[in-house]
Amino acid sequence: MQNLNKSWIFSLIWWLFWIAFHYLYLVQSGWKNEIALADSLISNILLAALCTGALFSVQYNLPEIKKLAVLFTGFLISAGLWMWAVNQILTELYPEERTYHDFLQTSAIIRFLWAFFSITLFALLGWIIYFFKEKLEESSRNSEVMRLSRESELMHLRQQLQPHFLFNTLNSVSALIGSDPVAAKTMVIQLSDFLRGTLKKEDQKPVPLIEELKYLELYLEIEKVRFGHRLETSVDIEKPAGEMLIPVFLLQPLVENAIKFGLYDTIENVKIEIKAFSRDSCLQLSISNPFDPATSGAVAGTGFGLNAVSRRLFLLFNRSDLLEVNRTNNTFTVMLKIPQSYV
Repeated sequence: MQNLNKSWIFSLIWWLFWIAFHYLYLVQSGWKNEIALADSLISNILLAALCTGALFSVQYNLPEIKKLAVLFTGFLISAGLWMWAVNQILTELYPEERTYHDFLQTSAIIRFLWAFFSITLFALLGWIIYFFKEKLEESSRNSEVMRLSRESELMHLRQQLQPHFLFNTLNSVSALIGSDPVAAKTMVIQLSDFLRGTLKKEDQKPVPLIEELKYLELYLEIEKVRFGHRLETSVDIEKPAGEMLIPVFLLQPLVENAIKFGLYDTIENVKIEIKAFSRDSCLQLSISNPFDPATSGAVAGTGFGLNAVSRRLFLLFNRSDLLEVNRTNNTFTVMLKIPQSYV
């Protein structure tokens, strides 16, 4: 509809200009105002109808290449019919103006060529509009396909993360049923609350960090039932950072990754440290866990959760520099940046 309106406006402006120019030219050539006005209006109104028809017919129904000869033949016939109709109408309007009749005859070839050129020009304009409209629609379709593909991959990552955590927790519940039924029951209740929260969240809607940490606390309570006193956590959040936005469910797989590679290869107590602060219009977080190089080796701190978060950040922000991994002595740290201008 917008393209249609623009085409009509362009055509109207052009023909008003040309009618005025045609009229002034005839007056300057010595013809009466009445004759000049009638010649300009009748000639150009009829020609405008033909040109507009050519523009819109090509714009909305682009002819095949092999039919271009037929199309141009139609333009020639249209130009000829237009010239004949203009001569007939103007001759009937001014039957006594013999000099003007001669002028119509001598200018017939010029009028015919101008009509053919105008019709062809407007048809070309229709083709240009059609071409750019197709390009814009193709670009829009490609953008929509990319958006749907990205959302589908994000959903796929989400669906992978939930069973990954769920299976680990159910295995722990199974192990606790015989030795500590109360703890197993507590874990099932906490797991229920945790999963209920996942159903209420929208993947694409960011949340304040404080809200994400409340959700993370449910997860940590489950893990503390699994590992007992061996698991300690420290959360240090600067006040401005608490209100900054973060994609939902981004921290849980990172913390799960830290717990996995911090506790699985040792029998000692392990402390997971989570810090958040604001720097350069970014929410920055660090998640640290100790590891034993002798048992963890080169794989310490790696895993599905880290790879999934890295991929998710790229899909959301189209940047590959938002997640960094550092190994210092026996500490593995994941650094995370969330640009607030994006969310």
